[in-house]
Amino acid sequence: MTAQDSKLGDTDDKIFVGKGDEQAWLTLALANRHGLVTGATGTGKTVSLQVMAEGFARAGVPVFAADIKGDLSGISEVGVPADFIVKRATAMGLTFQPDQFSTVFWDVFGEQGHPVRATVTEMGPLLLARMLDLNDVQEGVLNVAFRVADDNGLVLIDMKDLRALLDAIVPDSSKKAPDVAADPLADIRKAAQGFGNVTKATVGTIQRQLLVLENQGATKFFGEPALTLKDFMKTDRDGRGMVNILVADKLLQSPRLYATFLLWMLSELFEELPEAGDLPKPKLVFFFDEAHLLFNDAPKALMDKIEQVVRLIRSKGVGVYFVTQNPIDVPDRVLGQLGNRVQHALRAFTPRDQKAVAAAAQTFRPNPKLDTAKVIMELGKGEALVSFLEGNGTPAMVERVMIRPPSARIGAITPEERKAIMDASPVKGKYDTAVDEESAYEMIQKRIAGTAATADAPAGGSGGGILGQIGSIVGTIFGTNVKRGRLSAGQVIARDVTRSVTNQVIGGMAANLGKSVGGQLGGSIGRTLVRGALGGLLRR
Repeated sequence: MTAQDSKLGDTDDKIFVGKGDEQAWLTLALANRHGLVTGATGTGKTVSLQVMAEGFARAGVPVFAADIKGDLSGISEVGVPADFIVKRATAMGLTFQPDQFSTVFWDVFGEQGHPVRATVTEMGPLLLARMLDLNDVQEGVLNVAFRVADDNGLVLIDMKDLRALLDAIVPDSSKKAPDVAADPLADIRKAAQGFGNVTKATVGTIQRQLLVLENQGATKFFGEPALTLKDFMKTDRDGRGMVNILVADKLLQSPRLYATFLLWMLSELFEELPEAGDLPKPKLVFFFDEAHLLFNDAPKALMDKIEQVVRLIRSKGVGVYFVTQNPIDVPDRVLGQLGNRVQHALRAFTPRDQKAVAAAAQTFRPNPKLDTAKVIMELGKGEALVSFLEGNGTPAMVERVMIRPPSARIGAITPEERKAIMDASPVKGKYDTAVDEESAYEMIQKRIAGTAATADAPAGGSGGGILGQIGSIVGTIFGTNVKRGRLSAGQVIARDVTRSVTNQVIGGMAANLGKSVGGQLGGSIGRTLVRGALGGLLRR
């Protein structure tokens, strides 16, 4: 719908969401102040989400949304002018114009969308401990494992890397002093014990929790090629924002994996994107469905991180919209950051429900014309109480409105339609095939087999003949042969530059060396050189 279609169509700086006694507009310049869409099952939350997603896409803003039931996939297909849709549009003064939006489907399991992967290192010990439901002691041991991996150049990519590392830090049960000659992992075990008491029992518990996570499909999530978040932030040839849909029906069967994955995405966006200040429109809008799963039983450290990300990611130009059944699902410290509100009907059959309705009503700026608590229980399907930020960023008075109909299809698409979209996807082939290169598991196995370099040789150092010398030079240039941690601004720039020139510079060196050695061995040496010299930076 364009401004020419109707006086109530989207404009260059606003999205028309619905109409009652007053019109409900979402201002793009204030859309990065985050929002909340709530309501009982079957009251129209998904349609409201689709209407906002369409508006953002028209404005050239990329969208990422988790699709729990599959209904949101219809945004990729042309809308059908059904009688009830045309009737609602006409009642609002709109001319219904069917439309569709460029869509990319993603799926952690790689079944109904492009695979989504992250490395264990990228996930980090805090989020991984949350995913594994570890207690404080177990989380401490996990932090020790990550520190030992950093100090010893052991790159953690997938689950078998983490398992091998945990086995390596288990203390030797014999009473003999650690001896590198007898135990090639003695230096790793000694380093782990230097950070505190690492017991076999605690490591065993973590390993069992890893098994639970693996049974939920995490082995498909951890690996390479890892997701490049900039692939979410694209526009199509018409300048519209791409709509990225995470197929989450199966993922939701593992709620902790689902919630931790989406929090990881937000954290990565927060760390990678530069400060942008207040923009005319967001760089990306992120819809987090079933948001209560993020907060259930979250420890204080994790809650602090969630609050920090939500509070500060606004300055990176990202808007976050939580979708859940009731505002009380979201802690007050986060709820206070959500300025744009859409409240669908709630039912009050129990005393707890009645309290929830009262709490929901209190989150809105009062309107003298409305009894907000009463109206929440009277709303019909497709109706909502709406309050968006206006002017200087203050909430507008709550209004009862009918949500406008989407322009794209309402409901799920067919498998054939999904396949056609994936075949034409701009990222087709980039993530579809998993890659398993040398990382911590292989490095530890080489040590055990006696084929690795000496235990005291620094990772990427001057040992290993010509390969080690070249690796040392490259590592010094790019700062990769130092202890990993939070990157400085210079290191971030170096990482981005490195990613773009690695194939030309290091690839050329490796290719020339490979030619001199010849055959498969040469190619293997080339890959090892690139990974050894640059792995510490690229696998952060």
